[in-house]
Amino acid sequence: MKKSILAGLVVTFLFVFAQGVQAQAMAKVHSMTGCLRAGTAPNSYMLENLEKGPKTVGIVSSSVDLAPHVGHKIVITGTAVPAKDAEADASVPKAPHYMKITKIKMVSTTCP
Repeated sequence: MKKSILAGLVVTFLFVFAQGVQAQAMAKVHSMTGCLRAGTAPNSYMLENLEKGPKTVGIVSSSVDLAPHVGHKIVITGTAVPAKDAEADASVPKAPHYMKITKIKMVSTTCP
């Protein structure tokens, strides 16, 4: 009886631990507002003049065509990318924060 209770507790602990690890592995979706600028490499972009948060955001990838929005104030939505991963790609502009973009919303056709 004691062994089955102990085994049940161990299995429960492992299940709870695995759920916690899985939750940490899932990237949190967030949004940031700023001005879209072209990077120095072809098809590279960054967000500058952010309303709050870091000074710039390097865009690692985007499921949205960003080219038509260069020079526009936009809201980007996506997930953070670790600096180590982003900086492994030389075409990604250097920044204090990096994101994979899944959605954008244009706020204005002009930027400060």
